[in-house]
Amino acid sequence: MVSRYLSLVTLEEAIEIILKHCPPVTGRVIAPLMESVGRITAEPVFAGYSVPEAHLSAMDGIAVRSRDTHGATDKMPITIPNAIRVNTGNVVPSGYDAVIMIEDVWEESGEYVIRKAAAPWQHVRPVGEDIAESEMAIPRGHRILYHDIGALAAYGITGLPLLSLRGGLIPTGSELVPHGTRPAPGQVVESNCQMAAAYLRSLGVVAEVYPPVPDEPDQIREALDRAVSEHDLVIISAGSSKGTKDYTAEIIGELGDLLVHGVAIKPGKPVIIGKIRGKPVIGLPGYPLSALTILREIITPLIRMAGIPVLESATLRAELTRSLTSDIGTDEFALMTAGLVGGRYIATPLSRGAGVQMSAVRSNGVLRIPRDSEGAESGESVELSLTVPEGVVRSGLIFSGSHDPVLDRMADLLSPLPVHSTHIGSMGGILALKRRHCHCAPMHLLAPDGTYNVSYLKRYLPGEEVTLVCVAEREQGIVSRDDLTFDDITRVPFINRQKGSGTRMLLDHLLKERDIDPRAITGYDREMTTHLAVALAVKSGEADAGLCVASAAKTTGLSFVPIGTERYELGIMTEDLSDPRIRSLLDLIESDQFKTLLTGMGGYRTEVTGMRQTLSL
Repeated sequence: MVSRYLSLVTLEEAIEIILKHCPPVTGRVIAPLMESVGRITAEPVFAGYSVPEAHLSAMDGIAVRSRDTHGATDKMPITIPNAIRVNTGNVVPSGYDAVIMIEDVWEESGEYVIRKAAAPWQHVRPVGEDIAESEMAIPRGHRILYHDIGALAAYGITGLPLLSLRGGLIPTGSELVPHGTRPAPGQVVESNCQMAAAYLRSLGVVAEVYPPVPDEPDQIREALDRAVSEHDLVIISAGSSKGTKDYTAEIIGELGDLLVHGVAIKPGKPVIIGKIRGKPVIGLPGYPLSALTILREIITPLIRMAGIPVLESATLRAELTRSLTSDIGTDEFALMTAGLVGGRYIATPLSRGAGVQMSAVRSNGVLRIPRDSEGAESGESVELSLTVPEGVVRSGLIFSGSHDPVLDRMADLLSPLPVHSTHIGSMGGILALKRRHCHCAPMHLLAPDGTYNVSYLKRYLPGEEVTLVCVAEREQGIVSRDDLTFDDITRVPFINRQKGSGTRMLLDHLLKERDIDPRAITGYDREMTTHLAVALAVKSGEADAGLCVASAAKTTGLSFVPIGTERYELGIMTEDLSDPRIRSLLDLIESDQFKTLLTGMGGYRTEVTGMRQTLSL
């Protein structure tokens, strides 16, 4: 047994170790045709008979002997002896070698007259036109697609020889509850193995998820032993770190060989690679994004080793919108949202927290920061591996700026147009618009003169032409569990929005008006990036009060005391208004459906919704 947690191996070394010590081995099964979609053929598949098995008419018309039609013209029509009426798909009788369309035939006194000669085999589907008996229909190593099923069914194929790679997945942890159960405090829904199984099945691997196993060594040992006996590859989730209840590495070593404990990647460093009875056993870290990284970077190559084809991800180069730092010596994989803005691709980093599963949901690409690099700078051209087709990236609409719950509703109503939102505050949105890092910048920046947004655009985007589109006028106010007001925020724990957000600037404006020192507010420096995050912090008891929009308070069931109404607008480069993505957005904002939605959410006034203001700055 070799433990290498303190001496991390590189990603490439980890894959080489699997290849050397325990490459996965596939079996072969015969599966019913209708259960084979997405699976890989183990042998070539041959047609059981010819299709068609007889000469068939390709048209409604008459079957003729082509030699009997020679010389027919408009001036010299010919009466065809022994012609036989056929419809599309009928067998062409023996001795006949052509079909004339019924539209080119005249019937006179019960006989058929033609005015144009027929070429041999005209409008006839010959025997074996589609496929001949014993001809190969599909080679080995082919992934069965839906349209293959129709053809194979027509060719008499009822069962297919398929590669069989069986993956057993064991979730561990006393805190786990099954999918579909609402977790109590301290509990977690088992999701890593659900994700892994879905991924394996998408590649053509047969995946079985075992029931969750508590943090009891004997039960983990029993589950692992059973999974190895029943599968070709075993994935065990959680228990891979060095905590007091992390038994996975020790048990793998008892049952077989612990080959690696720790790979120099982030997220996913605590991954385990072991061998039991010659089969690979992979220990996934418990954090979801760590588990996702291991699936993508280690288990995918392992599946390729087994002979199951997995396409390499498409790549593209994009301009990084924010700097990323990374530790020397570790390959880091950062989830990104990419889009096409101003004729070039841009890429925005998502949250790098290993437990933030929404980063995976919102991402469409991955950036690998090499272990010999300290990161990448904003504006740098980087190469992304895409997790969606490039066309999906090209079609996406990018919002960067102030958060509002209505943005999620807009994304829903714009579907299937992909919409990506980055919550970086109103000032961040203006700078993103200036750098052409987004299509739309949501903002609500209050100026000292009481106006919104215009003065800031003039200051930061001189020489540009920008159109402001009003989403709504919305209420901001104090959210609490106990009907607190603005006068109470200096005496209770408070939760704030981030610097540069319009809500933070509104708060600072009100504090200045009332001559209140921010240092008198407990929690003034505790920042959240969304209105919903503020409301949830209050609901959970992390704070007693915060400043947010009315719809966030309504969603969380908290009290809301208004302090003012502000204008929430989208900044859009005027030259982009003709973009089909932008036109779809503007049509939505101007619709009665959208105004009804705002009214239902509460806290929005729609009298100026859809109003545009074009500014030559």
